[in-house]
Amino acid sequence: MGTVVDDAASVEFHAFFERHYAELSRLAHLLTGESDAADDLAADALLALWNRWDRVRAADHPVAYARGVVANLARTRIRSAVRERRRIALFWSQREEKTENPDIAGVVDVQSALRRLPFRKRACVVLRHAFDLSEKDTALALGISVGTVKSQTSKGMAELQKLLGTQRAPQRVRVVMARTGEAGGRDR
Repeated sequence: MGTVVDDAASVEFHAFFERHYAELSRLAHLLTGESDAADDLAADALLALWNRWDRVRAADHPVAYARGVVANLARTRIRSAVRERRRIALFWSQREEKTENPDIAGVVDVQSALRRLPFRKRACVVLRHAFDLSEKDTALALGISVGTVKSQTSKGMAELQKLLGTQRAPQRVRVVMARTGEAGGRDR
């Protein structure tokens, strides 16, 4: 059972919500250009306000505070979308053309071995050896640190060498992937 203070805060927040939700949603739409995301951003902002309602309602301009929260959430969403687009562009920009007459047995062996690696190791190996990305570019594409790229690539290559039974696994991965023009495919 709520106290009088809790009930009063709830009523006050509900009134604030009713008065300002549409305005906050419109602000989110204008900032992001995404009508579908606008309602979600406004709702997320109001949830954040509710969690801090005691401080918000004591502020001189609660609506200005709410607008600031929406603006910050919109900025975060835009930055996230830009990072994702960069990762996708980086991944596909290094794609080579297919060559004729690939070594089918080699392709099957390497792809089978790659599928047996955990995703992060596989992604590091493929981006580093099949796409010749730098450690920094691989880290950017996967959203991980350069150190993680180094360790995951090293461990992934060691596992591939065991699976393929050869010390020439890096060369074989690069040659096979370049010939087929593939980057490992999806997990099945």
